[in-house]
Amino acid sequence: MFNRILKLPLDRSNSIFLFGPRGTGKTSYLRKYLKNALYFDLLDFGTYASLRADPSRLENLIAPDYQGWVIIDEVQRIPELLNEVHRLIEHKKFKFILTGSSARSLRKEGVNLLAGRALTYTMHPLIIQEVGDKFIFEDVLKYGLLPSAVTHADPKKYLESYVQTYLREEVVQEGLTRNIGAFTRFLEVASFSQGQVLNVSEISRELAVNRLVVANYFDILDDLLLSSRITAFAQRAKRKVIAHHKFYFFDVGVYRILRPVGPLDSPEEAEGAALETLFLQSLRAVNDYYELSYKIHFWRTLAGDEVDFVLYGARGFHAFEIKRSATITSKSLKGLKTFGDEYPEAKLYIIFLGKQKEYYGNVTAIPLMEALKELPELIG
Repeated sequence: MFNRILKLPLDRSNSIFLFGPRGTGKTSYLRKYLKNALYFDLLDFGTYASLRADPSRLENLIAPDYQGWVIIDEVQRIPELLNEVHRLIEHKKFKFILTGSSARSLRKEGVNLLAGRALTYTMHPLIIQEVGDKFIFEDVLKYGLLPSAVTHADPKKYLESYVQTYLREEVVQEGLTRNIGAFTRFLEVASFSQGQVLNVSEISRELAVNRLVVANYFDILDDLLLSSRITAFAQRAKRKVIAHHKFYFFDVGVYRILRPVGPLDSPEEAEGAALETLFLQSLRAVNDYYELSYKIHFWRTLAGDEVDFVLYGARGFHAFEIKRSATITSKSLKGLKTFGDEYPEAKLYIIFLGKQKEYYGNVTAIPLMEALKELPELIG
């Protein structure tokens, strides 16, 4: 249904890893472009049980003269299967596409055996270029850009089910934590850290849980590709900068469904973080799909000056500040101006809710929707 920007090199002989959170559309993408491929779904219990008991059975399920693609969906469920995949690549010249929604299990064993024999790609939630007319800003800010959330008749209900299913299938079944109640409470508390410098000790006190347990919970989110932590930019720093990471759930809709809102909560609190999340997830997707190879950071000095996102790489140097406002003030520009004084090489942008571009010296103010549409050209 959606014309995805990601282009896999399906005309080459290299095997492929395709990672991405559950629900981003990996399977739909492959079924669209590889209708005749041999497909093994490790979420299917029969397939999973058979190959888990004996990974070498995989060879018996592939015709000796088969020359098409072999797709193994959710390969992280049987890390040992990668040893057999490696052997079949080497000795039978089969070519595989291995999808995964978790990197945790694959780090433990097997994945390095495919080094140099499998190219790695990532599928993200949808971006505006893929959604087209279905990109309705108010809906996207509430429900995010998972394909089913965009098309579902009741996106809120879908997201609630998504979170519950993920907890059950990934966290419980894979034994990532024994205390699902504590982990569920952690998800809610973590949602208040969206777009914030992460303070694990403070969260552990709020949950009354050991700090190391909370740190492990954040690692679980990262390993399941449900979150990202971005590092502070400190190249050639003249001012002292914050050393901790900033935390984001991977999709604005998932963040909003986890973030409780009550009568004492102001819309600005949740929606400010939501705007940052939407922009970041678009940044990450464009960076990967167009192979721009930027490192994504934030910048914050001990004095409190801040820039939300800094892109640094061989293709350029960009700084973005995201504002939930239709007007630009001198206070809005302070962090970018300070960053520009320290790094005059950087291109400076403030992303806001105005109607047209505005210019403030070396800072360009771009309406959010326009910035999302122009992002590939802006940073490409």
